[in-house]
Amino acid sequence: MTAHLLRLDHLVVSARTLDEGTQYVADVLGVAPAGGGAHPLMRTHNRLLNLWGGAYLEVIAIDPHADAAQEPAAAAPRPRPRLFALDDPATHARLENGPYLSHWVVRVDRPKHLPTWQAQYPQRIPPIVPLTRGEFSWGLSIADDGAFPSWQGAGDGVLPSLIQWDTARHPSESLPETGIALKALNGQHPQAETVAAQLQWLGAAHLIKLHPTDDAAAPAALTAEFETPNGLRTLK
Repeated sequence: MTAHLLRLDHLVVSARTLDEGTQYVADVLGVAPAGGGAHPLMRTHNRLLNLWGGAYLEVIAIDPHADAAQEPAAAAPRPRPRLFALDDPATHARLENGPYLSHWVVRVDRPKHLPTWQAQYPQRIPPIVPLTRGEFSWGLSIADDGAFPSWQGAGDGVLPSLIQWDTARHPSESLPETGIALKALNGQHPQAETVAAQLQWLGAAHLIKLHPTDDAAAPAALTAEFETPNGLRTLK
């Protein structure tokens, strides 16, 4: 299949708390993410930073108030796993060392209908989950177990999630200008050829520079280079 080219929607920085993630981004880029809000279904919350070109950076963390806000009930359904592997013990262990650039999300524009595309290729695209935050609503590809997207066992955050906005206004339009632009998104993965094949199929290969790891046991990783008012900065 030759997919139409997708667009970068946002980058994801995972953190134990929003304050930790916000400080990390502010220290690197010189501007602190702000605003954002809660995702009730996922029991997470975020803060956002505008990037040039209609994209943004998201700091996301487990919302400590979400579970407390839910009314206890003996027959209440078990909450679904949080997105972006935030319930994974391996993620918790990594976050002990601080926030990090964990993932990225690409936008599927209409008239292409993301749920229909997913239904046609369920082995390649995780289920589309409807989400809300304040006035915004969207569909996002999220595996049932909350894991990052993968293809033939490869992913680990380097393969992007897919998003389609149901509201006419994109979040970046309501964020203050920062003068920060993404210069390059880089990914490394021990199964780089498998990841590259899926990126090509999705129509997202042009958005990231993918490199094989020198060591097959080395972990997958993302880094992003930004042009900022204070010069070139790298987030990882």
